[in-house]
Amino acid sequence: MSDFLDGANADASTKARLRTDILSRRRGLTTRQIGVANERIGSALRRFIDWRAPRLVAGYAPVGTEPGGSDLPQLLADLVGGAERVLLPILLPDRDLDWARLDDAGLTRSGDPAQLSRGAAGLREPTGRRLGPTAVADADLVVVPALAVDLQGVRLGRGGGSYDRALARVHPGVAVVALVHDGEVLPDLPAQPHDRPVSAVVTPAGLRWLGDHRDDRPTGE
Repeated sequence: MSDFLDGANADASTKARLRTDILSRRRGLTTRQIGVANERIGSALRRFIDWRAPRLVAGYAPVGTEPGGSDLPQLLADLVGGAERVLLPILLPDRDLDWARLDDAGLTRSGDPAQLSRGAAGLREPTGRRLGPTAVADADLVVVPALAVDLQGVRLGRGGGSYDRALARVHPGVAVVALVHDGEVLPDLPAQPHDRPVSAVVTPAGLRWLGDHRDDRPTGE
């Protein structure tokens, strides 16, 4: 067996162990801890989006203990000026991501969260007109889920490769921000050639730029 394959297998084993540990720790969070974390993450996103002023955001609809909470689609719509300015992903059979606008998902006018359908793998997905996998290239801010990130911007997902494919379509210079809980920003993670780095991470402690993007924002943001 080549050294490359030995290294790839070791990386896969490390990632699998980290996924198990992080998901177990998330399951142990109390309802209050999750609520406080989501509130603080929302506040940090608000400050960032106010500064960045994106026209179109590609986001996602968290499930379970995922950072951001079930109200994240509504929050993004409020921050960018309307549900028509938010794209949400739809998981395809080949694990790639299609996209639809949040206003096609039946967003209520009373301020309640969007009414989303339960899609593949238990994800909450919009039910409106699909725009195709390349629609994410129109976004000028991308907010993604993660289990962990490291200081270089390497992102640990759930292992399906969906976001690596989607992020390959994002234009250079577009900020990609991962949402994680406290303790999920690590010094380093195994990286493979297909991994797509993120620009910054938002935790309950605030926003932190990563890798080559560390000077993108004055200290204090």
